[in-house]
Amino acid sequence: MSAAPALAPRAASQPVSQARLDDITRRLAATAEAYDRSAEFPRANFDILGAEGLIGLTVSPEFGGGGAGYAETLRVLGAVAKGEPSTALILFMTYGYHANPTRAQSWPADIYRRLAREAVAGAGLLGGLRVEPELGTPVRGGMPKTTARRTADGWELSGSKIYSTGSTGLNWFSVWAKTDEAEPRVGNFLVAANSPGVTIEPAWDHLGMRATVSHEVVFQDTPIPPDHAVDVRLPSDWAPKPGDNALALWNALAISTIYDAVAQAARDWLRDYLKERTPTNLGAALATLPRVQEKFGEIECLLQVNRTLIETAAIRADAGDDPSPVEVNNIKHVANANAIRAVEIGLELTGNPGISRKNPLERHYRDVLCSRIHSPQSDTILVAAGRAAFGL
Repeated sequence: MSAAPALAPRAASQPVSQARLDDITRRLAATAEAYDRSAEFPRANFDILGAEGLIGLTVSPEFGGGGAGYAETLRVLGAVAKGEPSTALILFMTYGYHANPTRAQSWPADIYRRLAREAVAGAGLLGGLRVEPELGTPVRGGMPKTTARRTADGWELSGSKIYSTGSTGLNWFSVWAKTDEAEPRVGNFLVAANSPGVTIEPAWDHLGMRATVSHEVVFQDTPIPPDHAVDVRLPSDWAPKPGDNALALWNALAISTIYDAVAQAARDWLRDYLKERTPTNLGAALATLPRVQEKFGEIECLLQVNRTLIETAAIRADAGDDPSPVEVNNIKHVANANAIRAVEIGLELTGNPGISRKNPLERHYRDVLCSRIHSPQSDTILVAAGRAAFGL
C-alpha cells in the first residue's frame, strides 16, 4: 500500500476574516464558564467549528481542506483559544496531524484520505495518546507498556493511557505502543474510538483546562486491522534526524498561541473592569491611575512580545525558513512565562474580585498555569538552549 503524499502546509487561498474569527471567539466564550464547571467535552463548540468548515483547515485542498499554513492556522487556533482554550487544545491535535508531512500524511494513503475527508466534513477528531501511568511522557525516553500483539486478523492492543486530551469526544486515537515481537518495534496504532475493548475512566479533575476531558483510556484486547499499525518502527529509527523539526515547530507555536490567547482574554476582561470600576473614595475609574496604567502597560508589553515571537516564527516557517527546535522551544518557554505573568498582574490589580468565581479572571489564571505541563517542559528547553550555546 503506497503512502500518501507529503503535503507541506501552504497559505490558505481565502484567509478567515477577522470579523468571523471575532464572532467565533464570542460564541465560544459564552459557554466557557459552563464547560469549566461541568468539565464535559465541548461538543457544541465542535459543532460550531464543523459548521464553519474549520476542522479541516490544515487539510490539503487535494482533499477539500483549507491548506492553511502556520500563520493562518495559528490565527484561527488563537481565536478559538481566546473563546474556550480546552476546545483549542483538542483542535490543535487534529490540525497538527494534517499540517505536518512527517505525521499522518505518511500513513497508508487510503487511511489518511479517510481521516482528511472526515475532518473536512466537520468530524474526524484525532488525538495522540502517549502518556502512561508508569512511563509518564515518552518525550523523556523509555518504552511504553501498552502492547500490540499479532493476531490472525491484525493486532490486539492492551494497555492504559493517561492525560488523553479530548478522550470522550475524539473519533480516532493514535496510540503509542510497542509490539510483542522478539525485537519490539514502537509507534502509532490507529484506533477508532468506538472499537471493542475501549474504556474511558473519568480520571481528569484538574485545576484548569477542565473541558479537555483528559481522562484515562484503557484498551483490553482491542482489535486493530493490520494496516492500522500506521507508523511502527524500531526504537532507533525514532531518533530525531538533522533538519527534521516540523513536529517541534508545530507543537511549540500552537501551545504558545493557545496560552497567549488565554492571557489576551484575561487582558480584555481586565481592561473593561479597570475602566468601569470607580471607587467612591477615588471618584474616577481605576484606569485613570498612573500606577494602574503602568501595570496594564506591562501586560501590553508582555503580550506584544508574544505576538512578535509567534508571528515572526510562523511567517518564517511559511516561507520555508523553519526556526530550529531550540529556537521555537525558546519561544514556547518565553511566551508561556509571559502569558502567566500577564494574568498574574491582573490578579494583583484586582485583588479579591480577580479570584472570585463570578469573574472570569480566576478561570483564565487556572487555565494559563497549565501551559507549564506541556512537553517539552522548561527544564528540557533551557538545557537544550544552554547546550546549543556551548556548541555541545
